[in-house]
Amino acid sequence: MQPFQRIAITGKPGDQAVIDTIRKLIHELDGRSLAVSLDEAIGDAIPASATHPVADLDSLAPRIDLLIVVGGDGTLLHAGKRVAAHQVPVLGINRGRLGFLVDVSPDRFDEIIRVIDGDCRLEERLLLEARVVGDDGIVAHAPAINEVVLQRWNTARMIEFETWIDGEPCNRHRSDGLIICTPTGSTAYALSGGGPIMHPGIDAVALVPISPHTLSNRPLVISAGSHIEVRVQPQSIEQVHVSCDSQTDLSLTRDGRLDIVAYPHALRLVHPPGHRYFDILRAKLHWGDGAPPC
Repeated sequence: MQPFQRIAITGKPGDQAVIDTIRKLIHELDGRSLAVSLDEAIGDAIPASATHPVADLDSLAPRIDLLIVVGGDGTLLHAGKRVAAHQVPVLGINRGRLGFLVDVSPDRFDEIIRVIDGDCRLEERLLLEARVVGDDGIVAHAPAINEVVLQRWNTARMIEFETWIDGEPCNRHRSDGLIICTPTGSTAYALSGGGPIMHPGIDAVALVPISPHTLSNRPLVISAGSHIEVRVQPQSIEQVHVSCDSQTDLSLTRDGRLDIVAYPHALRLVHPPGHRYFDILRAKLHWGDGAPPC
């Protein structure tokens, strides 16, 4: 790839370890003839200067060719959705816990510099879009990198809803909810619900029931091009909560209809040389007790 020249940096606000890493990163980048901007989310901790202006990430997105995110996977999910429509590649530096997406160690500035110099792997990840549909069409919508979750809320009872795939009835559910996840999200909430791990290179979506009443109600993998429709029964609408990546909440209308389709833009992740997906799985999920491969 071509070297990156216009870089924005963001991170988890209020985390001192994140701020310390960003300060060191800025020091490493100084003197390399790069245009480095800072997201205003961290602007209070690192004031603006003539060489490092501070601006809202939404206004920076059209003017940068790389976003560096310092924090955990949640920080990258939040920032990645804001730049996806502008096709800005994202590099994650891990200052969180698991780090499936933010996979660069904060002390490996050599890897970061190699990525900036264009020595990196580019990977595109599927996003979903959740749409609340009413009588007059779409009334609310939001993207999701990991998953769209429909779950019971403020009740001890199961909720009732139907799923339709490409206009055909699929299932009638009595459960605590449903997770609709991308391959990226298959190692997140869906994994704890018994869903399959899907390689990020496949174009698919998984529907994972949450504590279903019927044991035959199993996870289902379908094409990412499918149109998923969830119809919540009237008696359950007030007890249903919809969220995207546990960051954006959507309220259903009295029709109780939720549509999920592929988002028109992908999340573009960049990785340093030598990045391997199964290395991440072995390390994070403790496959093989952490022993190196034979």
